[in-house]
Amino acid sequence: MNWLDGYRRKLCTAEEAVRLVKSGDRVYYGGNAAIPTGLVRALAARFEELTNVQLNHVLLLGEDPLSRPEMEGHFRHNSLFVGPADRAAINAGRADYVPVFLHQIPRLFRERIIPLDVAMVMVSPPDEHGFMSLGVETMAARAACQAARTVIVQVNEYMPRILGDSFLHVNRVDAVAEVHEPLPEIEPRAVTEVERKIGAHIRELIHDGATLQMGIGGIPDAVYESLDGVQDLGIHTEMISDGAMRAIQAGIVTGQRKTLHPGKVVITFALGTRELYEFLDNNPEIEAHPVEHVNDPFVISQNENMIAVNSALEVDLTGQVCADSIGPRIYSGFGGQVDFIRGAARAKGGKPIIALPSTAKGGTLSRIVPFLKMGAGVVTTRADVHYVITEYGVAHLFGKNLRERAEALIGVAHPDFRDELAEAARRRLAGEEGRGEREGPSHPSPPVQ
Repeated sequence: MNWLDGYRRKLCTAEEAVRLVKSGDRVYYGGNAAIPTGLVRALAARFEELTNVQLNHVLLLGEDPLSRPEMEGHFRHNSLFVGPADRAAINAGRADYVPVFLHQIPRLFRERIIPLDVAMVMVSPPDEHGFMSLGVETMAARAACQAARTVIVQVNEYMPRILGDSFLHVNRVDAVAEVHEPLPEIEPRAVTEVERKIGAHIRELIHDGATLQMGIGGIPDAVYESLDGVQDLGIHTEMISDGAMRAIQAGIVTGQRKTLHPGKVVITFALGTRELYEFLDNNPEIEAHPVEHVNDPFVISQNENMIAVNSALEVDLTGQVCADSIGPRIYSGFGGQVDFIRGAARAKGGKPIIALPSTAKGGTLSRIVPFLKMGAGVVTTRADVHYVITEYGVAHLFGKNLRERAEALIGVAHPDFRDELAEAARRRLAGEEGRGEREGPSHPSPPVQ
């Protein structure tokens, strides 16, 4: 039987395809712009028939019908990266969050630490050899499809055929549902003045031939907008966005000096506009690889002059970075921050950067704080942090002691908070902060507000 006969035999409606999901199953489904929305809607419609189905995934965009309160007892999210679709359910106790480095997610599936019964992914239409591209999210999808007992695909003509190590053959699939609908888009917003200043500070650390990792948002866009005059940049990044696309189109990114995958833009997922998705389609300059390759710190470190730019919710005066929670309330996840911070730190000429505005809530809260909020998690340790950048400058922490770190971080904090931070640092270094009348262990205090 050739692949086309098999494809036709497996072709069914989304409603028929999700009949393969049974009560008690552990399911993986694609996230970001690759959510198999046709399959998700069909599965949600079956909720009264199913109980105790675990849903494993990375970031979910938009509204997820499987997260609604009435789904409790039928479906339970086991989120590997939290987003707006499942954040409320997780913080209400109706769903779960797994702290994990992004490059290690495939291992969870392959070693059956999280065993999978069903994988549901969105793919491009098959090529003449029967291969379907995982498109805008290779990430952990291929590992999930290899580990799961049953694989269901939503074939979508809007999914770009992204090249690289990113293909799934029809023969590996148990059910095919053709549901054609545009991918979710995130439109770029105008860069703020604060973001532009941060981008200018980052730009000073980027030289000809460097390889970049950045995500989506105002700070990455500000950096990309500032790169005129820099030559032969490369990209090795978890996510590609419209900002990166524009730098490629402008000839700023060529990859000719890359020491790993020269001439190629290496990604594991894409998120942006329809223009970006069309740019990626059958583009030989772009290679999508599984996250266990793209985000492996050892692999990242093989890119000389690797510049990794990541963000944070808050940074304490010792350099500890909280990026996944606001106090005990889970906000996002580990993602690839530590993967790239450590990879860039190991690279010859590498620069790992944490970049963030100095304040939040309209300037009423400092994001450089004496202590992380009570219950906040440390995503990136103080020993991993080299550069912290705000609109007020660059704090270079690598090799500095606690006193020197505090001084450097206060120097990039908002001026309105510097006196309070300096007093907090003095008290901490003098052993006064967090101690009672008797000598005893210190306990973190909430940040000065």
